[in-house]
Amino acid sequence: MLIDFFLHLKAHRLPVSTREYLTLLEGLRARVCGHDMEAFYHFARACLVKDETLYDRFDQAFGEYFKGVSEIPGLEAELPEEWLRAMMKKHLSPEEQARLEKLGWDKLMAEFRKRLKEQKGRHQGGSKWIGTGGSSPFGNNGTHPEGIRVGGESAGKRTAVKVWEKREFRNLDDSVELGTRNIKVALRRLRRFAREGAAEELDLDGTIAATAKNAGWLDLLMRPERHNAVKVLLFLDVGGSMDDHVQVCEELFSACRSEFKHLEYYYFHNCVYESVWRDSTRRHHERTPLIDVIHRYGPDYKLIFVGDATMSPYEILHQHGSIEHMNTEPGAAWLRRLLDAYPAAAWLNPEPERLWPYRKSINIIRQLVGERMFPLTLAGLERAITQLSRRH
Repeated sequence: MLIDFFLHLKAHRLPVSTREYLTLLEGLRARVCGHDMEAFYHFARACLVKDETLYDRFDQAFGEYFKGVSEIPGLEAELPEEWLRAMMKKHLSPEEQARLEKLGWDKLMAEFRKRLKEQKGRHQGGSKWIGTGGSSPFGNNGTHPEGIRVGGESAGKRTAVKVWEKREFRNLDDSVELGTRNIKVALRRLRRFAREGAAEELDLDGTIAATAKNAGWLDLLMRPERHNAVKVLLFLDVGGSMDDHVQVCEELFSACRSEFKHLEYYYFHNCVYESVWRDSTRRHHERTPLIDVIHRYGPDYKLIFVGDATMSPYEILHQHGSIEHMNTEPGAAWLRRLLDAYPAAAWLNPEPERLWPYRKSINIIRQLVGERMFPLTLAGLERAITQLSRRH
């Protein structure tokens, strides 16, 4: 059982051993992991992966192998309660959806505080209380043009302006193979940009050979530095709508890690605020104040953002507008501080450029970065590199 899965993990360069595989089978026979696929996923990861830095690679391999599978052969499946609740969702007609109106930030937050004080129990399918599957602006798995998601999973409409839950994001894998031709070509562009203006370094082997030929008289030879001298400060948007662009972002990130000697990177979600992080698995506990980042790296760094800039406008322009926490200053204020500190800047957007005019938040970010937003394509990357290469 699951021999092909074991070989699939090996093919994805995961160091799984036969002993770990037998432990997994032993646990399945003893029904340690329960009946559903999620329980099997967590149990398999615990048995097979001993290094947390490999979790992302395991997730990708697991998702690819078990795509479309809802239960493990040989284990009885139980219908989860969440599925039953999802079947009870209230389906609205287009006319009913059109009648739902946005409350606006101040009224939305005031009404939410009021519901928290007044509500006594759980609600399903309603239009007022904090619940599930209804048309209320508060809760989850419902339908509303602008609301606050409380717990649960997103219904996929991406209309929440605030999320009340602890969300986990994944790091980008910097060892991913550059699989597409366009990214390989882009890598050559990065290489050319990276080596522009590089300082010279001592050619030790050439110096020794030249000195020997010169009867022992020192003959110093110099050569262009093998690694680039360009310094890059990279900010990567992760989680939420950026999950749709993980592959291309990982390919770009891997290219940057291999080409830029002086690369510093941080993660953020949707918009930059007062702190960023280096490890998404510890982002709730280990964060770096953004002001420290600005003080740590000088103005000679090239500032690059990678993100779809797709969010509620409140997240950019309002105090407390962050979807995850109560930020004391708007995201726009922190974005301006970064742009003031680093004159050479560009924003790479994986969303198709033809969609930008229809996203209000994208237009706001474009204005803030001085129209220095470029699509994450070969042509867009060339334009961004041209922008970053200008003297400021």
